[in-house]
Amino acid sequence: MNVLIDAGPIIALFDDGDDRHDEAIDFFKQFTGRLVTTCPVITECMWNMKSDERVQNKLLNDLADGKIYNIEPLIPKDYRRIAELNIKYADLPADFADLSLIAISERLSNPKIITFDEDFDVYRRFKRDHFKRVGFSS
Repeated sequence: MNVLIDAGPIIALFDDGDDRHDEAIDFFKQFTGRLVTTCPVITECMWNMKSDERVQNKLLNDLADGKIYNIEPLIPKDYRRIAELNIKYADLPADFADLSLIAISERLSNPKIITFDEDFDVYRRFKRDHFKRVGFSS
């Protein structure tokens, strides 16, 4: 099972100082699927973990091992869709990482997401379809 993943749960998994770290550890011990994300999400994780290069490097080494993460590259039509979404969700405001997940969710026809972000309760795939949260409540 492929499931999209947002920055919050990744940060919680790697940063033992995160309030949801234990919850993330418990969830990922049982999770058997493959996580799909984007480079903007990883960039957001790295920025949020900037105070501790050891935590950043745990994430980078996990990515290098390629065990459970698939970094889905953005293609030209994704950027066009992100531009449309940027206008649509300007009132939130939506960030690039979230919009990249919406774009690949549509392209890959995958509504499942692991996130703490309540904005994913507002975002719509294909202008109408809800995301299906996996594993965590907001």
